[in-house]
Amino acid sequence: MHQPITISGFSSVSALGSTEAVILENYQSGKPQFSTLESIGKDEWVSVITEKAQKDLEDLESKQPKYKNLDRTVLLAILASSTLEKLVTDKERVCINIGSSRGATTLFEKYHREFENTGRVSAYTSPTTTLGNISSWVAQHLKISGFTMGHSVTCSTALHAMINGIAWLQADMADAFIAGGSEAALTPFTLAQMKAMKLYSESENHLACESMRFEKTRNSIVLGEAAAVCLLERGITKRTQAVIKGYGFASEELEHSSSISESGLCFQRAMKMALEKAGLDTVDCIVMHAPGTVKGDLAEKRAIDTIFGNGLPLLTSNKWLLGHTFAASGMMSLQMAMLMLKHNKFIENPYFPNARHLPTEMKSVMVNAVGFGGNAVSIIISNP
Repeated sequence: MHQPITISGFSSVSALGSTEAVILENYQSGKPQFSTLESIGKDEWVSVITEKAQKDLEDLESKQPKYKNLDRTVLLAILASSTLEKLVTDKERVCINIGSSRGATTLFEKYHREFENTGRVSAYTSPTTTLGNISSWVAQHLKISGFTMGHSVTCSTALHAMINGIAWLQADMADAFIAGGSEAALTPFTLAQMKAMKLYSESENHLACESMRFEKTRNSIVLGEAAAVCLLERGITKRTQAVIKGYGFASEELEHSSSISESGLCFQRAMKMALEKAGLDTVDCIVMHAPGTVKGDLAEKRAIDTIFGNGLPLLTSNKWLLGHTFAASGMMSLQMAMLMLKHNKFIENPYFPNARHLPTEMKSVMVNAVGFGGNAVSIIISNP
């Protein structure tokens, strides 16, 4: 990259909290942020946003009556993006790409039930359930008039948004770019879909998501809700929080509609591209996608082994703590990487004993994500 693309702002809303201090504290506590919801099933683990974030969400709705008709996915994205407003200046040259895997799940299911029961549909149905609704309402809230877009690449959506942001900035089509993902899919129907594929954790233990426990014999996904966004800009300034050293993306021919190849070929290609663009042979740490499935975790590990050989970087993940937040998951992993770099602290995964020790100074971290369809993304960041 001729001119460095940097991260000037970052914000998230999840079960880990909404402020850096609280999020870091929850990471270091080693306690999964899982609970149960009566609306889904009292025996099913999920991760929901904190009580404070929920109150902030309710305050947002009460102050803006027009927000009452929006889906929770949109509201989470607005709440997460609000803290970036003070960083945005020329609002005509700011673009937004915030995507979602499932989209307006809550409203879509609600309106469909009403249609099934009454044969009628609310006039709000179509405008409030489109995928582009997320970015466009964030733009409305921040009073941004630049280009907005939404997309879904399932679980790699947020990192694909970053790839779009890098391209737009390098092409001088924007001076700043808000990229991210939002997911609020804690509904009975969504949970039923995960269970139908036999992906959901059946553990009664609070450590229900066994992300990176490579010897497991059962899938252990735990679903979570979250929104996470970052502000990308060109060049290094006083407010730069991290520098994007390299990026990679790849797809592969599918062997199954819900899984990637056993060797994680799309991961191999994405990681190799990211390393080449960064001019690096290795990194200090990799935040794995590792959703907690038997095949998914192993495929990514095999891909890492192939690319890095015996000189494995430190490996970790956050889904054992946070659950799988689908479209937001890659951005939540990026936030974890940024925290480790900033504080020079490695956040362990209890299921994987790393063979190497933390270097004196952590200089580079790779973040991986992949979604249904075999679409992988790898991002390498460093401190400014």
